[in-house]
Order: sequence, then structure tokens, then C-alpha cells
Amino acid sequence: MSNSQYQTYDTYEAYDQSEPYTDVHSAQTPAYGVYVAPTSYQDTYTPAYEAALEPEPPPRSVPKPVVEAGADGRAARRRRARYADRSDGTMRRLLPQALVVAFLAGGTTAFVADDKAIELSVDGRPRSLHTFADDVTELLAEKGVRVGAHDVVAPAPGEELASGDEITVRYGRPVRLTLDGHRRQVWTTAHTVEGALQQLGVRAEGAYLSASRSRGIGREGLALDVRTERAVTVMADGRARTIRTNAATVREVVEEAGITLRGQDAMSVAPDSFPRDGQTVTVLRITRTKEVRDEQIPFEVERTEDPSLFRGTEVVERAGQPGVRRITYSLRIVNGVRQKPRRTRTEVVREPRSHVVKVGTKPPPTSVQGADDLNWQGLAVCESGGRPDAVDPSGTYGGLYQFDTRTWQSLGGKGRPQDASAAEQTFRAKKLYMRRGASPWPHCGSRL
Repeated sequence: MSNSQYQTYDTYEAYDQSEPYTDVHSAQTPAYGVYVAPTSYQDTYTPAYEAALEPEPPPRSVPKPVVEAGADGRAARRRRARYADRSDGTMRRLLPQALVVAFLAGGTTAFVADDKAIELSVDGRPRSLHTFADDVTELLAEKGVRVGAHDVVAPAPGEELASGDEITVRYGRPVRLTLDGHRRQVWTTAHTVEGALQQLGVRAEGAYLSASRSRGIGREGLALDVRTERAVTVMADGRARTIRTNAATVREVVEEAGITLRGQDAMSVAPDSFPRDGQTVTVLRITRTKEVRDEQIPFEVERTEDPSLFRGTEVVERAGQPGVRRITYSLRIVNGVRQKPRRTRTEVVREPRSHVVKVGTKPPPTSVQGADDLNWQGLAVCESGGRPDAVDPSGTYGGLYQFDTRTWQSLGGKGRPQDASAAEQTFRAKKLYMRRGASPWPHCGSRL
């Protein structure tokens, strides 16, 4: 713009004193909400937040300035050109602001739509809250609620959320449960012992509980011993008694049945074992006695060779004697029935004595002149049935030819005739025949 143009602009008021002009760049800004009528043009600018909330008022009619001829006409044209330039600039400024207002209006609608009113109950503590979370997992993470494998969440994690939903979180609690003697660890979301029993399906009517039903269960859990009511039959002294009990041991059941154990009495099951439903326990009335018995200890036989005796001849040098062993037995009588005795002590009262026998090694003579040709076999069969060890019923005579001991020894025999060999007995019988003939065998001598 040239200096002449600046000159013309600056001296505008001098040209038109009848119509006051206000420079918008130096004018004072009116207070918010106060309307000031334009002097030479209408200011169409409205703040964006007002444009979004209130409808734009209709444009006011602005009286057209009177165009005069000459210099005044030129000034009027310059004013109209300046007004048009300023109106274009104002529109350029308002267009982006209007777009921002429209965007914010749409964002506010989306903001309101994503906000959800939720009822969240954590371990029995409810609260109302607002959230932009899309599902249960996001909500719990947003509120810092951590859940484990034994915790219960309803609806389940991952379920989508909608305004008005109710979310429940129940923490799991470990319970070291001993139920009727069986120990195990279980988990429950109940807050009390009674609630835990109901949740676990434990029949508690008439049962013994190590903790009261109203006792609370913390997050750390507790140990709980439960003994349900059972029917147990006790057999004692010929009678059967059936009782209902929640006793911890068989011994307690027997006592509850009114049965007293005495002395060495016992039970058919271990007294400290856990009584089962429908079990039968028998009381054993026991008495014990001692028995002492003497038993023989057999003797040993010692055999020694004797060259002075004919081969096949055995002579007892010392008779054996059995020993005596004394044994003490423990005898148990159960409910009147005698049991198998049990050995408790053994002692030797008398040691056994060996039986000593001399065995002949001398070759026996087989011939006696004048008697060899006789029928000695026929005589032996008649006297003893042909048995070298035969002994008559009286015990006086023995051997093939039924010698008495005195006659036998007078012929040179040793010991008893029935202990000698058959060859020696025949040899001695031949010698006796040579002395006395057939007279020693009055009934069978004719067989010779």
C-alpha cells in the first residue's frame, strides 16, 4: 500500500464526520454477554461453545450507508471494500472453530454411551461404580481385584459388560478338613464354618465339630475336624448293644456302651482306630494261666568195635537213658474258649545218657564137628519162626533157638542171644547140642 493510501485511511474521519467510525483493532472489548450494536458493520463471531449450545440468532439488517458524490462517494466505496475484506477473514476464522464444536458434540455422545454403571461385590462388600471397561476381566484389572484358581467370579472373566450388570467376586479359602478320620484339603468361598459345611455337602446333624458353626473363615483358612454320627454295635458278655455316636476311637464307643474292660480284656479291632458306620466291635474277655509239662530228651547211641566178639554180634555195654526237659506254656482262654498254648519257657531237668554198644569184628566159627549135618534151619523155624531177634512173651528166651541168657553166656556168648548174629547163634546151638543133645529143645528137638 502506498503512502497516499495510508494517508487516505488515516484521514477517514475527516471525510465523514457525520457517521462516526470505530476501529475494531483499537476498540475496547465489551463484557461477556453484553450486546453492542455495530456502528458500521455486524460482527458475526460467536464463541464455539455458545454456537454448540444456542442457535445462532438471525442476522440483523444493517442500514446501507448513503453514497455521496465526489470525495464522499470514494470514501464510501473504500469503507465497503474494507468491510468485505474483514467479513471474509472472520468467516475463515469461524470455520475451523465450528468443525471443532461439531467434533466435540459427537465425542460427548460417544463418551456418554461408553460409560457403564456397574454393581461390584468383592467378598461380600458391594459398591456402585462407573467404568469404561468392555468386559469383566478389564473391570477387575481396572479396580485392582486379583483372583486366583480357587476364587469364583460371576459372570465369568471375559464376559462383556453392560450398564446395570452385577459382578460378584468370592475369594476361595483353604480348609484342612478331617472328616471321619480322613484328612484332605478343600477350598470354599463360604465365610463361616456352617456355610463351608453346606457348600462341601457335609452332613453335620449330630456331628462333632472342632469349631463352632458361626466361626468365621479368613482368607488364610482354618483346620476343621468333623466326626459325623455313626451306628456302631458292641458285642460283649453274650449281648449286642447298638449305639449312635460321634466318638473318635473304638475305645470311646465301648465306654459309651457302658462296657467296662477288666484285666487283660481286649477288643476285636484296635482300640485307637476310628469307628466306622455299621461296624461291629467284639469285646474279648481274656484269662491267662500257666501249664508246665515234662518232655523226654532222646539219648544218642554210641557204637564201638570189639575184636573179641564175633562179627555180627552186638553187646550193649551201657544202656541209654533219656533226659527230661521241662516246658512252661501260657494258656489263654478267650470268652470261655481255650486257645492254643504258647511256649514261654524251657529248661533241662536231666541230661540224656548215651547208649553204648560194642560191635564184634572177629570172624565167627561156623563148624562144630559132629553137629554140622543136623537140620538147624528146621529147629530154628520150629523154635522162633526163623527170626534171630525173636523173644518169648515172658522175655526169658530169645534168638533163633530160644536161649536163656545164662545158658547163652555159658556157651561163650556175650550180652543177649537175640542181639547176636544168626551165624553165632547157630554156632552156640551146635556147641549146646554137643554137650546135652536135643534135650534143651524138648518140643522141637525132633526136627534135627
